[in-house]
Amino acid sequence: MSAHWQAQREGGDRFSIGLAVRVALCFGRGVARACLLPVTLYYFFRRGAERRASRDYLSHVLERRARSWEVLKHLYYFAVTLTDRIYLLARGERDFEIDVHGIDCLQHYIAQGNGVLLVGSHQGSFEVLRTLGARCPQVPLRVLLDKQKTPAITQLLEALAPDVGEAVIDVSQGGAGITLAAAETLRAGGMVALLADRGRAHESLRRVDFLGEPAPFPVGPWLLAHALQVPVMLCFGMYRGGKRYSLTFEPFAERVDIPREDRQRALDHVLRRYAQRLEYYARQEPYNWFNFYDFWQQDIAQDSAPTRIDSMREA
Repeated sequence: MSAHWQAQREGGDRFSIGLAVRVALCFGRGVARACLLPVTLYYFFRRGAERRASRDYLSHVLERRARSWEVLKHLYYFAVTLTDRIYLLARGERDFEIDVHGIDCLQHYIAQGNGVLLVGSHQGSFEVLRTLGARCPQVPLRVLLDKQKTPAITQLLEALAPDVGEAVIDVSQGGAGITLAAAETLRAGGMVALLADRGRAHESLRRVDFLGEPAPFPVGPWLLAHALQVPVMLCFGMYRGGKRYSLTFEPFAERVDIPREDRQRALDHVLRRYAQRLEYYARQEPYNWFNFYDFWQQDIAQDSAPTRIDSMREA
C-alpha cells in the first residue's frame, strides 16, 4: 500500500531543481521536452509505486487493465505539465495556445463584487489558471497551496514570478488563518482558488463514488466554501498535447450551504457532484489525472517508503 501523499519527500535538491529551470529557460521548450523522454522512462522502470498508481487509475478510467505504453504516456503528460509550469510562471501564456471556456459566467460573478471561489483538482495544469492575471488584471487572485511541503521548489519557482508567490495563501497556517485570508480577498471582489480532490494528513474525508469505486475526498474545501458564502465555480486547465491547453470554468453553486442539522447529507451531496465532474473530465482526458498514489485508499494508507514524483504538484 502506498504511503499518504504528504509523506512523499521533495523531489530533488535546490541545485538540481535550479539547474533544470535554467536549462528549460535557456534552451527552450523543445530541448526541455526532449529531455523528458529519458526522465519518463526512468520513472516507469525505477519508480514502482508511481507506475502501479498510474496503472490502477488508468484501469479505472479505461475500464480495462492499462497497457504499459498508456502508463508511459500518463507519466510523460505529467512531466510535460511540470516543465510547462516553468514557462507559464516566467513568461505567462505567450508560448501556449490556451482556449478559455466559461469566462462569461466567471466575469458575471466577478461583476457582482462579492468574489468567487474557484475549485480545481490535480488534473492538467493548475498553473494555467494563473493566466487569468493577464486577462483580469484588476481582479486579485490568490491560491491556497502548502508552501511547507516543497520549500526548495516553491522558492525557486516563485523567484520566476514574485507576484505569484506573494499571492499564495499557505494552507499550513491553519484553518482560521486560511479563512481570514480568503475572506479578505473575496471582500475586495477577488478570486480564491484551491484544489479539492486530495486530503491532507489528519483531514476529515468522506467517500463517494468515483470511477466505479468509492473514493475518499476531503470535506475541508466545502466547509470553507460554506463559511465564505460566495459563488463557487469549478476550473480545469487540461493539457491537450503540443502547446495546447484548455481552461474551463463551470458554475457549481451560488452558495454552498452545509446546515449543522443536516451536515452529513449535505456534504455527501456536494462531494458527489464534485466527484461526478472530476470523473467527466477524467474520461474526457484520462492522461491529465496526476495523483500518483493509491487514491482510493488514501484514507487508510500506512507508513511506507516515501515516493517523490508528486512533490512539485504541491509546491
